[in-house]
Amino acid sequence: MNIKDDIKNAVEVMKRGGVILYPTDTVWGIGCDATNAEAVARVYKIKQRDDSKALICLVDSDVRLQRYVRNVPEVAWDIMELSTKPTTVILDDAVNLAPNLIAPDGSIAMRITREAFSKELCYRFQKPIVSTSVNISGEPAAQNYRDISPELLEAVDYVCFARRQEHKPHTPSSIIRLQKDGRVEIIRD
Repeated sequence: MNIKDDIKNAVEVMKRGGVILYPTDTVWGIGCDATNAEAVARVYKIKQRDDSKALICLVDSDVRLQRYVRNVPEVAWDIMELSTKPTTVILDDAVNLAPNLIAPDGSIAMRITREAFSKELCYRFQKPIVSTSVNISGEPAAQNYRDISPELLEAVDYVCFARRQEHKPHTPSSIIRLQKDGRVEIIRD
């Protein structure tokens, strides 16, 4: 299957409220429409994860990020631009997202992806996409397609074909929390 059709299929599934597995700029991700509360609830269920633990969202651009975070601090742009590896930033004042995706304090973890497949997927979907690692909560993340358990492959509505043959190490993103008072806290390096 070519990449264009793969992305088209994944987008159609998410538009219908479905859940997908897809390669990201880090490890493989479980994804869905970040504005659809039912789809987000399904991701929590598939991962067997407590819904009090936040999920990361991917977007394709600065402009898209600003539609879902009310006030992006200037330092956030600097961090994302200067980072040498994929970096997720936890930002306050999330808006226009599924309520069960936003942390109790009103924050959301967002990352602008620069990897070709996930960037195009986000661009074509025109909304943020949930991007949590493919694993049961507490187990190791699937770095490559071959690492995904049959249980998780069967739990979703669509599994992307892109990068299935890849066999190389991938690591989760760095996670940085930006406090309202300007402090920067490193959650995961």
